[in-house]
Order: sequence, then C-alpha cells, then structure tokens
Amino acid sequence: QVQLVESGGGLVQAGGSLRLSCVASGRTFTSYATGWFRQAPGKEREFVAAISRSGGSTNYADPVKGRFAIFRDNAKNTVYLRMNSLKPEDTAIYYCAAAGEVEWGGPAPSRYDYWGQGTQVTVSS
Repeated sequence: QVQLVESGGGLVQAGGSLRLSCVASGRTFTSYATGWFRQAPGKEREFVAAISRSGGSTNYADPVKGRFAIFRDNAKNTVYLRMNSLKPEDTAIYYCAAAGEVEWGGPAPSRYDYWGQGTQVTVSS
C-alpha cells in the first residue's frame, strides 16, 4: 500500500501560480504511476495531469495544457503539479492518485488504486 498526502493549495488571484505537492509513503514510490485530478462543487471528478512511473511521459487535460506541469522526484517520493496562469474555473479540490504496478495510469480515475485527501485551490477573479 501507499499513502498520499497533498499540500500547497490555497487562495490565489487569477493569473497567479501555485505548486502542489504530493508526498507518498509506504511502498516504493517508483512502483506507481501518478496523476492529479480535481473536483469542483457540484461537478464530477476530472482528470488534470498524469505522469508515468519513470517520469518520462506526461499527459494533460485540454483545459490546463500549457499552464500546468506535472513532474516527480522519485528520490523524494514526491509528485508535483505546477500551476501557472490560474483561472477562476481552476477552483477545485485537487487530488493526487497512484496506480500500482503499471508504467502509466492515464486519465481514467478507475485506473488509480490510491488517493490522497485533497487540497483546496481557490482562484479569485
């Protein structure tokens, strides 16, 4: 098993930046592909970004392409989500997720076995 703890959320003005962190504990972090998802009030959880187990491949949802970047530091058991040019529509709870024993998790939440508790991101206009 792996435990995931997100941090770095907060309140930011439109156009600002935040960096989310997700620290993993438990089994070897390099065994897991990881992803970030978000859920706004009254909406379904949606895919934001994914990164392969090795860190060599990434994928982004269309609304965040060119603004967000996912990267991981396996030595620190941490995956990050750098968010630039934030918009009010980015307001949501952001969740880190891990998919075990696969190189790539992808955009489907069902592919992920473990989830963090989430961190709130609020973007004011």
